[in-house]
Amino acid sequence: MGSHDDLNSPSAGPAKTAPLERSVVLVGMMGVGKTSIGKRLAARLGCEFVDADEEIETAAGITIAEIFEKFGEPYFRDGERRVVARLIEGEPKIIATGGGAFVNDATRALIRERALSIWLDADVHILADRVSRRNNRPLLKGRDPVEVLTELGRVRNPLYAEANIHIRSDASPHARTVENILKAISA
Repeated sequence: MGSHDDLNSPSAGPAKTAPLERSVVLVGMMGVGKTSIGKRLAARLGCEFVDADEEIETAAGITIAEIFEKFGEPYFRDGERRVVARLIEGEPKIIATGGGAFVNDATRALIRERALSIWLDADVHILADRVSRRNNRPLLKGRDPVEVLTELGRVRNPLYAEANIHIRSDASPHARTVENILKAISA
């Protein structure tokens, strides 16, 4: 398993992988496809998929947007760290995190220590197109997605680069990205 592997070519066939030894945590900007790709990856590996944002909302009993609005981002990040810690425990699984999870020092250290982290990376215009389809992103509320994502990328990308593996996601079907991840984790 190489560090910061860039895999951009489609594979000729399904990658063969050994059972996971530890959980795989998908990190990256909002809109990169962590949930969609994570579900497909878990199906291919025959393991559980969990979305940390969904788990946070279930634990809090309110939406992430409401948590941000009522309690602020620091409160949210602390709860997010606790939920990610709980999800990493037990049987290895695929975990999709929110875009800011890996940016938090404590959450990033936890993930790096106990799981395999994969940075899903995409062009800002692809991300902006994807996030514009839904109106549930607190950091984008009333703002230009390209501007916000460019700004966030300047801060977050150097931190995402600390992930064990780097995978580019583009406009091609998510199946291609899943194949690239499978190749990287079985290398």
